[in-house]
Amino acid sequence: KSDASEGFAQIIDFLFGSYIHYALTVSPHIYISSIKKFWNTAVVNRSGDVTRLQALVDKKKIVIYEDVIREILHLDDAEGMVCLPNEEIFAALAQMGYEKPSTKLTFYKAFFSSQQKFLIHTILQSLSAKRTSWNEFSTTMASAV
Repeated sequence: KSDASEGFAQIIDFLFGSYIHYALTVSPHIYISSIKKFWNTAVVNRSGDVTRLQALVDKKKIVIYEDVIREILHLDDAEGMVCLPNEEIFAALAQMGYEKPSTKLTFYKAFFSSQQKFLIHTILQSLSAKRTSWNEFSTTMASAV
């Protein structure tokens, strides 16, 4: 950590200790043309409890399973929780200094510190389906935060 990270220490510590640390910091070689070809033909297939993405890239069938993504990105969270209970979300947000206690399931960046706003903005940019305003986020996103 450098002096430039002052005020971000809590966030940096969280990211370094998080199971998503590797996924956030790895820099693989990714070819945009291959990604476009994949997503242009990708379909989701479900069979029982197994979900996979299937696509055709340069006449080659590509199949990607969730457990493979978890392994490659070192997520180690296969038994993890999909979404925290609302009570835990509200308690954690209060610990983070969220300034407007609420029982509603929409949270506003304006009520966080500037460092946390930056983290939330970055998470929203990276993970959001971008169907809502950049200034609010859902309970699922609050679980990620």
